[in-house]
Amino acid sequence: MKKVLLSAAMLFCGTFTFAQTTKWGYDASHAKVGFTISHFGISETEGKFTKFDGVVFSDKPDFSDAKIDFTINVNSINTEDAQRDTHLKSPDFFDVAKFPSITFKSKSLKSVGKNKYSLTGDFTMHGVTRKITLDVVYKGTVVDPYKNTKAGFTINGVIDRTQFGLMWNGTLAAGGLLVGNEVTLDINIELTKK
Repeated sequence: MKKVLLSAAMLFCGTFTFAQTTKWGYDASHAKVGFTISHFGISETEGKFTKFDGVVFSDKPDFSDAKIDFTINVNSINTEDAQRDTHLKSPDFFDVAKFPSITFKSKSLKSVGKNKYSLTGDFTMHGVTRKITLDVVYKGTVVDPYKNTKAGFTINGVIDRTQFGLMWNGTLAAGGLLVGNEVTLDINIELTKK
C-alpha cells in the first residue's frame, strides 16, 4: 500500500515538475499588434503598437500546450497621426504615465478545429484585469535559411474598452458617438525557438 501511495505521489508531483520547457520568443520584425475602432460610426480608425515582448513555452508541435506571456509598451501606439497618438497616451485614454503596459497571461488554449484554438487569459489594461477570449489560427512551423525554427499565428478578438476604464467619448450633433467602445484586435505573431 505504501508503495502504491508513493508511486501516486511521485506521479502527481511529476505532473507539475515537468512542465513545458521549450521556450519561444516573439520576432517583433515579423509581427503586428494591430487594432481598429469605429470613428463617427461610419468608418474605422486603425492603429498598432510597435513595441512588445514576452515569452511562450510549448513542447507540442501544434502548440496546444502553449503557456503565453505577452507585454505591450503602450507608449509605442501608432495611428499615423501624431496629435491623435498624443491624445491616446493622455489621461483621457491610456494614461501611459500611470499605466505604461498592457499585459496578457494565458489560462487555457482549447482546440476548436484543425489548427484553430480558443485562447483565454487575463488581459490587463489601464490598471484593470479581465478575462478575455481570443481566436487563434496556427499557421505552421518552418526552419528559415539561418536554421532558426519559426512558428506563425494570427490572433483576433473584440474587447470593450469601457470595461477597462477607457471611458472618454463625445457625441455628434445627431447623437452618435465620436469613438466606438468596441476595439477589434488584429494580431500576427511570429515566434522564434530559443
